[in-house]
Amino acid sequence: MNALYDLFAANTPPPWAWLAGGPPALAWSYLCLRLAAYLKCEKGLRTGYTRKTYHVLIFMTAVAAQAVWGLPGVFVLGSAVTLVLAYAVARGAGHPLYEAIAREQDAPRRTYYVVVPYFATLLGGLASNLLFGPVSIFGYLVGGVGDAAGEPAGARWGRHRYPAPSFTGVKTTRSVEGSVAVLLGSLAALVAGLAVSPQLGVSARTLAPLPAVAAACALVEAVSPHGWDNATMQLAPSALVSALL
Repeated sequence: MNALYDLFAANTPPPWAWLAGGPPALAWSYLCLRLAAYLKCEKGLRTGYTRKTYHVLIFMTAVAAQAVWGLPGVFVLGSAVTLVLAYAVARGAGHPLYEAIAREQDAPRRTYYVVVPYFATLLGGLASNLLFGPVSIFGYLVGGVGDAAGEPAGARWGRHRYPAPSFTGVKTTRSVEGSVAVLLGSLAALVAGLAVSPQLGVSARTLAPLPAVAAACALVEAVSPHGWDNATMQLAPSALVSALL
């Protein structure tokens, strides 16, 4: 607990950061969700696509915020995302913002599976930063790109289904095709992480372990409880990159 307190104390944004960054972060978070809602309600895309559109945009924004402003920037962004998601949940079923991120197949626990992934993202990000420091950017990238690749790929090409663990009794499945997409997306995200990492960089030494790390991330995603992969898919790559590289 002391380490977590120290993390917050060292990275709490100053008042000027909230004033300067808060309104743009709030506007951007809302626009990202509004785009997802437009794709769902106006263009007729499946929730699996629109939900992950928002997911990818926010994770990639977190990568940029941490790269430029450090963890305080991520805190400002996370606060804005919290407000936008709270508004969408408060409006509930039938509202475009809610429908863009609440999967129909999660009924009767659609709201639960909006809220839980939010907390999983928060916990995964905090734990990655606490345990692995700058390497946590690999968790953002794999969580944002690798994890996001699975659901749309499964919705489009998934033919070979297997049951996914669930804490609520809601029956859900994943697909082999989706897991392959997670592997490929994770590999691309890991390479991107090397490219933006001043500590590591792209070289034969740093590239060599990445296929194994990506495969491990795909396995972690496959066995993660429904709704909680936003945490595990940040922690696994951060831990593996920290240990191997």
